[in-house]
Amino acid sequence: MSRIKEFNLPDLGEGLTEGEILAWLVKVGDDIELNQPIVEVETAKAAVEIPAKWAGRVQAIFHPEGSTVEVGVPIIAIDTDPNAGPIEESTTAAPASDLPAPSAASLAAVEVAPAEGMVEPGLIGGVAPGGRTAVLVGYGPRNAPAKRRPRKGDVPAQPAAPVQAAAPAAPAPAAPVPVASAPAPAVNGNGRVSGPVLAKPPVRKLAKDLGIDLATLTGSGPLGSITREDVQRAASATAAAAEPQPVAAPAASAASFGADREQRIPVKGVRKLTAENMARSAFTAPHVTEFLTVDVTRAMKALDRLRDRREWRDVRVSPLLLVAKAVLLAVKRYPMVNSTWAGDEIVVKEYVNLGIAAATERGLIVPNIKDAGRLSLRELADAMTELVQTAKSGKTSPADMSGGTLTITNVGVFGVDTGTPILPPGESAILAFGAVREQPWVHKGKVKPRLVTTLGLSFDHRIIDGELGSKFLRDIGDFLADPEAALLAWT
Repeated sequence: MSRIKEFNLPDLGEGLTEGEILAWLVKVGDDIELNQPIVEVETAKAAVEIPAKWAGRVQAIFHPEGSTVEVGVPIIAIDTDPNAGPIEESTTAAPASDLPAPSAASLAAVEVAPAEGMVEPGLIGGVAPGGRTAVLVGYGPRNAPAKRRPRKGDVPAQPAAPVQAAAPAAPAPAAPVPVASAPAPAVNGNGRVSGPVLAKPPVRKLAKDLGIDLATLTGSGPLGSITREDVQRAASATAAAAEPQPVAAPAASAASFGADREQRIPVKGVRKLTAENMARSAFTAPHVTEFLTVDVTRAMKALDRLRDRREWRDVRVSPLLLVAKAVLLAVKRYPMVNSTWAGDEIVVKEYVNLGIAAATERGLIVPNIKDAGRLSLRELADAMTELVQTAKSGKTSPADMSGGTLTITNVGVFGVDTGTPILPPGESAILAFGAVREQPWVHKGKVKPRLVTTLGLSFDHRIIDGELGSKFLRDIGDFLADPEAALLAWT
């Protein structure tokens, strides 16, 4: 039995087909134990650590971090008996890229079996002593006679010719006697012949006063003499050159609206699944959304009293806890809200897997609390705290995000009053809980500042009609307006 075992990417639940390798927790050569986490993989639902199926030594890693791998494809090879000595070729299945490159000596020693149509002895590729065939590495056998490359200094052979008597050599023509030529007159940079400058004394004085070098000028007077006009023209040109030229303002660069100012984010993992689910739900279930604004001042005071109790001092108590309790109590009064459309029938569920939408670095996920209706308020608080902490750490398992029946999304934590949430697939209702704000409110006939929030309930109109949806939302509002009275009346 082979000691090298390849570990395939497993199906992590819910029929997932692929996963992205986020991080390798081991490297080639590491000794690992059974069930030791070896890789962190992000599926369409969560990031999970996958444990090793065998103990041993990591022999090869087939996919780098960031690559997407289909379920069932090998991702790592493990030597299950690293102390058994060197690995034989037949026991390993390392990729070709991991094999050492053959040396020149090993290539030179390769023997090629004779085949039909062999070339004649003496040709490259023909039979050599011992029955081997000489092969030039990097090229194919050359079916041509071997030729030696001519060495430097070799004289190429000429065809033989009849010997003839040498003809008398013709006298060589006499070399012409060089004739010395007169040097060409030197020309300055202005094109005039170098030499004494022709200018009258008044012109010389004017040039000196203006700082003009007469040798740099080309005269326009008789015999190339420099005139007064030549000096004045040169002075004017020098003054114009000395004046500062206006600097042209740099042209404003045209705004770019191309790919250099765009960011392309691959759609994968949690975001890809969320997009597919939302699109499927939005265009499958006919959504209806209703809103209700509630005075929650009494509920906030009840939370304060709850925090002050000794047995609740180490428990995280938030307004979302009361909203969850209100939803669970309202479901008991209207069970049809907790149901699923199944084509030719409606499946009403007697259990409530309460989903809590959570925003994470990888996107929106909706883990759920299993059978939340059976939990006490303290147990519900502990379950919600654990659910949120696990989601923020990115450790939510696919099982925790499967099987939800009813969902709450707390948009209030972002300062939003409410929203029109889209139903998760397979659910018939989702509640948006908005921000709790102090607002003027009519209380006992007087306008007073009160703590107010707005609820938004989206539901599947195939299952829940307007009356049922309105009653369900009204009961949630009644509980939040006076939780103590609602508990006494409903339980």
